[in-house]
Amino acid sequence: MSITLDEVAKLVGGEVVGDGSVVLTGVAGIKDAGPGQLTFLSNPKYEQYLAETHASAVVVGSEYRDAASSNGRPVLVAENAYGTIARVMALFEQDARDVEPGVHPSAVVDATAELGADVAVGANAVILSGVVLGDRTVVHPGVYMGRSASVGDDSVIHANVTVRAECVIGSRVIVHSGTVIGSDGFGFAREDDTCRKVPQVGNVVVEDDVEIGANVCIDRATIGTTRIGRGTKIDNLVQIAHNVVIGEDSLIVAQVGISGSTEVGKNVVLAGQAGLVGHIQIGDGAMVGAQAGVIGSIPAGERVSGYPARKHSISKRINACLTHLPSLFARVKEIEKRLRDLGGED
Repeated sequence: MSITLDEVAKLVGGEVVGDGSVVLTGVAGIKDAGPGQLTFLSNPKYEQYLAETHASAVVVGSEYRDAASSNGRPVLVAENAYGTIARVMALFEQDARDVEPGVHPSAVVDATAELGADVAVGANAVILSGVVLGDRTVVHPGVYMGRSASVGDDSVIHANVTVRAECVIGSRVIVHSGTVIGSDGFGFAREDDTCRKVPQVGNVVVEDDVEIGANVCIDRATIGTTRIGRGTKIDNLVQIAHNVVIGEDSLIVAQVGISGSTEVGKNVVLAGQAGLVGHIQIGDGAMVGAQAGVIGSIPAGERVSGYPARKHSISKRINACLTHLPSLFARVKEIEKRLRDLGGED
């Protein structure tokens, strides 16, 4: 694919400074880009490379307009350089359909399954009764779709994903390899000295425009629905327990664990390895720091970190104090010794 900078600007917005007829064939980082490639600058740490890059054009924010155009290289000035380059990359992205439309001969597709227009089903995929696949959806090799599960339009289910019975996946959803959607929630009732399994009869609903990383586990609800809100992005190796509800446009980073029946609001950020107990509420726009242990509800807009999770400003002060504990302990021991010497006590 090739496209001019002027054409890019029309598609994604922004103002061209310089020669908009320059032809672009790809996107690369500012240190690695070569002729024919478009690069970008959104982090001041990389400003020094503006003069060194071999890219044919650069996407920048307005604050870098003069610096980027000073050497005569064409520039696309955008309000959000990083967001703009993401949209440009989508133009150059190779078609996700490395599985051709149609059903591979080795796939097992029940006669009652409904496949939309231009659906692709890869080798050794298993599609059980009542499954519905929307138009242009791609199911890669080894995927298992349980009874009455459904996927909307233009979604991509990568190799070896398991979607169990009656789970619902929306449109334009991406699910990466190894993820399990709809496994049984961890529900057991104590009877005497034994644990009796509580049947998990709910489902999982993944709304539109969600992306789910590799090896994520999202448990079906005990009763009702475990729900992932529209536009939420989930990193690799995340555990989401039964009856959890996650609001729209939230970010769940790698190795986060969310216990059962916890409600996470909209635009929430849960940083890597954060752990949340069950039956709490995380307000809209809240941010939870990496490795935080959340043992209670968090108000909207609050920033917390540490274990147990506290306001981030308080956690930073506590951590600062902890670094002085060895010297403080030594000082206390010295004071105790002097007091004993003064009092003549053993």
